Amino acid sequence: MCGRFTLVVNLHNIQHHFQVNHAAIKEHEPDYNIAPSQNILAIVNDGQFNRLGPLRWGLIPFWAKNEKIGYKMINARKETLHEKSSFKHALKKRRCIVPADGFYEWKTENGNKQPYRIYLKNEEVFGFAGLWEKWKNKKGENVFSCTIITTKANDFMRDIHERMPVILTKSNEKEWLNPDNQDPYVAAQLLKPVDSSFMAAYKVSTEVNNPKNNYAGLVCPL
Repeated sequence: MCGRFTLVVNLHNIQHHFQVNHAAIKEHEPDYNIAPSQNILAIVNDGQFNRLGPLRWGLIPFWAKNEKIGYKMINARKETLHEKSSFKHALKKRRCIVPADGFYEWKTENGNKQPYRIYLKNEEVFGFAGLWEKWKNKKGENVFSCTIITTKANDFMRDIHERMPVILTKSNEKEWLNPDNQDPYVAAQLLKPVDSSFMAAYKVSTEVNNPKNNYAGLVCPL
């Protein structure tokens, strides 16, 4: 799964990597412990431009009666996207990319859960494959939310956890956002585990267990 991640790089790097044409924010502060229910940065394509802006992490389906369902929708399993009413429509028309430069996962060691930070060896920003939705609350206000897609772990991640977020390759990022591609089966072909040889990880402090903690020391290796 993916329940925490980091985005420390500056806004310019994010915009450059994902070829963002318009950004709804002027600056981005380093974030060392991004958690569900928070507003997170995401890129969508409006049919003409790549746009960067905030989405609430925890997808609220358009048909939901209560926004609390979003707490259960922080991740979407690749294998069942076509079946779940929460995701199958978004897979056709509402795909997004969530920028990150690392994510946390917990491994049981000697009876305790040890957090690891996983990242790409080139230490550059990358994109999780995501889905987004627009939901209207009782006040008539639009709430925009998203989920991060997960898949079976590759050989590297399998030692830590059985699942991992889908990290899109650079060549697949453009096609994932392509609004002309509304074939969910074609889109799903882009959802593959990243090559193990690109990945690295190290142990970090259990301070990351508390989402209220958000400081540079969290990403320091033990």
